[in-house]
Amino acid sequence: MMRRWIGPVAVALVLAIVTYFITLSRTPQTLMSAAVSRMEKLGGINTFGHMPLATDKSRAVVRPSPDLAYSACPFDLSQGPLAISAAPVPANYWSLSVFQANTDAAFVRNNIEARGQAMQIVVAQPGQATPPGAAVVRVNGARGVALIRILVDDPARFPAIDAARRGSTCKTIAAG
Repeated sequence: MMRRWIGPVAVALVLAIVTYFITLSRTPQTLMSAAVSRMEKLGGINTFGHMPLATDKSRAVVRPSPDLAYSACPFDLSQGPLAISAAPVPANYWSLSVFQANTDAAFVRNNIEARGQAMQIVVAQPGQATPPGAAVVRVNGARGVALIRILVDDPARFPAIDAARRGSTCKTIAAG
């Protein structure tokens, strides 16, 4: 009687393990795809969209902080590398992060490390040609998000911060 159950139980166990590993391997890409789609509505692909200060209803960024201003560039490198220039802003802290298709952070730098200067990088997939001398960030997968986060310690300063952050750019470039 028990022997009849050994085969079906073994098949069910193998299917459960395979399903677990497929789910585990695909979840990051699925989450990033959803994030890119959500952020793309802010200003398009390969361009920065600038979000207002977060409220309890904000969800373009997962669990946003109410004291941070966010600018996001959802990107697609299928047409070529992406040039990003993060303009310095009048805030005590700001940072630029690049997240690749599997949600891993490929690049993170803050204003202190950049010494208050603009940050200029080129985001490219392995094998894509980039301009000579460019600071290159290689990512796996064509899609991802570049995210600027700015500390807004006083809401009265937000208009000046907002104006300065709009000088940041994100655009596809011709490789050279």
